[in-house]
Order: sequence, then C-alpha cells, then structure tokens
Amino acid sequence: MIPTLIVLGLLVVAAVYVIALYNRIKRKQIAADQSWSDIDVQLKRRYNLIPNLVETVKGYASHERETLESVVKARQQAIDVSGIRDQAQAENMLSGALRQLFALSERYPDLKANQNFMQLQEELASTENKIGFSRQHYNRSAAQYNEAIALFPANMIAGMFNFKDLDYFELEDEAQREAPKVQF
Repeated sequence: MIPTLIVLGLLVVAAVYVIALYNRIKRKQIAADQSWSDIDVQLKRRYNLIPNLVETVKGYASHERETLESVVKARQQAIDVSGIRDQAQAENMLSGALRQLFALSERYPDLKANQNFMQLQEELASTENKIGFSRQHYNRSAAQYNEAIALFPANMIAGMFNFKDLDYFELEDEAQREAPKVQF
C-alpha cells in the first residue's frame, strides 16, 4: 500500500512539473506572439502613410515614375507576405525604396518645403523608430522563448508538444540597419 502511494505521489509530482514547464514555455510563446503583433501594428501604420507620401511627391515629381512605382510595389509586397523571415526581406526592400523617394526631395526644393510632405516625413520617421523598438522587443521575446525550449528538461516537453524555434526579425543589408534619413 505504501509503495503504491509513493509511486502515485511521484507520478503526481512529475505531472505537475510537466504542466508547469509547458505553461512556462507557452507564456513565452504568447509574449513573443504579442510582440510580433506590436510590430505588425507599426508596419500597418507605415503602409498607411506611404500612399499619402507618394501622392504628395507625385504632385511635384510626376516624371519620377520609376521611383514612385518602386515604392508602391515594395509596399504591396510587404503587405502581401507572411512569415517573419519574408516580412523582414520585404521591409528591407521597402526601406530601400523609401530612401530613393526621400532622395527626390533633394532635387525638388518646392517638394522639400511642402508642409504636407514634411509632416508625412516626420510621421514616417516616428513610425520607423517605433518599428525599431518593437523589433527589439520581439527579438528579445523570441530569444527568451527559443532559450526556454532549448534548455533541458524543458526541451523534452517542447519536443513532445511540437514547439518550434521562432525566427528573428532582422535586417540583412548593413545599409538598411539605418533608419531612412529624414531632413527638413
């Protein structure tokens, strides 16, 4: 009778331990998902600003069609992708296209002085900063989650419940690690 109670007690302790590890991993996964949601909110804000910016530039530099089209195309690609790695690539392309768009303002002093253009640049710069902070927070959350599923004994629980590593939201091109230059 006593050995049966001891075995039963050990099984209960083991079950509670497995449940606690599972819940710890799940909390970290939820935190990483929420962090990604913060990035997504800022990216959508960025996507909403871009058409206004393109329209403003179009009024001053309509013959710069190729640059304007590349921004619109890059924006649409960024909206259409799914997955963190693909999203990061699309955002890299969009940042490059936006840099080209802002370079146009140097060639058109009237555009550079336009109040609407200046306000949109300021909003976009603010959004870029928020994206950067959100990206840092997501990468930190993803690293904590990835660490939680990699360390023993939680890695056994993670394997049993099919938890997978999360990708980081990273910029690939060294030049794109800098926020778009906004000059007034």
